[in-house]
Amino acid sequence: MRWFWRCAGLLALAFGLVGVVLPLLPTVPFLILAAFCFARSSPRLHDWLVAHPRFGPPIADWRREGAISLRAKRLATVSIAAVFALSIVMDLDIRLLAVQGLTLLCVLLFIWTRPHGNRLTLPSDDQI
Repeated sequence: MRWFWRCAGLLALAFGLVGVVLPLLPTVPFLILAAFCFARSSPRLHDWLVAHPRFGPPIADWRREGAISLRAKRLATVSIAAVFALSIVMDLDIRLLAVQGLTLLCVLLFIWTRPHGNRLTLPSDDQI
């Protein structure tokens, strides 16, 4: 079972790293998932990720207080709005738009009801 958690952690970490450069792919949720998976498979990888100077603080904020940085909240809001606007432009069925809109609204409500935490920024491209 350890190999499953390790593979899942590596995949989540890969998605998190890609999310650093692709604005519509979130970084922090994948890093949190990677830390969760590594905690079950590889103490060495878990400790490395949690202690990482750029990726560790948002994981610590989430663990300590369930916090999402203000910058991450803003970025998520813009990304969600862009995805929904693209769906409208693509002329998707109104029922699908309604389901998507309700789902995205629930995601935004979840994001914006979390505390901001101590950290106000995500890692930028030049910090990695």
